[in-house]
Amino acid sequence: MRIILFSGKGGVGKTTISAATAYRLAQLGKKTIVVSLDPAHSLADAFDIPEEERRKAKGLPIKVDENLEIQELDIQEEIDRYWGEVYRFIELLFNTTGLHEILSEELAILPGMEEITSLLYVNKYYNEGKHDVLILDLPPTGESIRFVSMPIVMKWYMKKIFKTERLIMKVARPTVGRMTDVPLPDDEYFKALETFYERLKGVDEILLNPDITSIRIVSNPEKMVLKESQRAFLYFLLFGVNVDAVIVNKIIPEEVLKKERCSFLEKWLKTQKKYVEETEDYFSPVPVFKVPLMEEEVVGKERLQKLAKIIYGERSPDEVFHKEIPYKIEQRDGGFVIRIKAPGVSKESVSLVKGEDELVVRVGNFKSHIMLPRKLRNLEPVKAKVEKGEILIFME
Repeated sequence: MRIILFSGKGGVGKTTISAATAYRLAQLGKKTIVVSLDPAHSLADAFDIPEEERRKAKGLPIKVDENLEIQELDIQEEIDRYWGEVYRFIELLFNTTGLHEILSEELAILPGMEEITSLLYVNKYYNEGKHDVLILDLPPTGESIRFVSMPIVMKWYMKKIFKTERLIMKVARPTVGRMTDVPLPDDEYFKALETFYERLKGVDEILLNPDITSIRIVSNPEKMVLKESQRAFLYFLLFGVNVDAVIVNKIIPEEVLKKERCSFLEKWLKTQKKYVEETEDYFSPVPVFKVPLMEEEVVGKERLQKLAKIIYGERSPDEVFHKEIPYKIEQRDGGFVIRIKAPGVSKESVSLVKGEDELVVRVGNFKSHIMLPRKLRNLEPVKAKVEKGEILIFME
């Protein structure tokens, strides 16, 4: 199975491009399902599906074509279904603080629960093997980064903290429970976490396999959008997820000026040209697909087909357009060097912490856990430097 994730700032056109890609693949005979993880769903709008049909679906897949299904997840329902006792305990905890029942229910959805719940569908569709391609229309960039980081975070928590936390609660609950009215997590809470993790097992290997999974960053030729795309690219590299293409959407065609001279459009064209060039320079050698601003709103199969043709030409959208290992380990002078792709990082923004079997690399407010091979676990990071778009970490 091939998995393609579309990420980008809100409003850049992720959903439309996800829909166009899926429709093109279906036309090529590939069994395709596209799943929207964005809380503000608009995937059904792209295919112009009637409101009544969407309501009947209730978060389940809708068949659009012979080879194509779309699904807009009802996250509230999914969390209630899969988190079970965890969700109910957090809701009860908020209730004891005097919060209104409805507010407690909303607050019980903690950061990360939505992303982890969505990951179940990656495992589900991959293991079922009924589709050739799974396309994920991710939420805006910040949530997208959290989405790809969650398997690593969850794995780390279960390995490092879960068993100890469960044991402490088992010992402390009888005593502490008599001293406070605040509810403490019982063993059903921990069983729910354990069961959930078992369902999630293996998803990290799927996301980190460049032959299976690619992220495509959708951008616009604007300064703020480009900056956010650059940050997302860096974080995806640090997490080890392959970025195989950047799609610059909504470029004003130069032909517009041939019809009528307009100083307003001339300025926009000049600005956009500058940022398109910067995009190509920054993301090289990752291929950049340039997509013009369409004359009409892209809604319905016919216009989605036209958009897909503009983006991919005669190439199949499930092709891996670029594949590169984000970090590698080299032996040097009796020690080792870990080289991490990190364009745009300054030396001052990098800090390191070594654990028992991992290296935590912090870049600004972001951190990534790099699991160390056995031969590096007894070594210490002695220095780090930034050189030609890479972080070099020296282990001795």
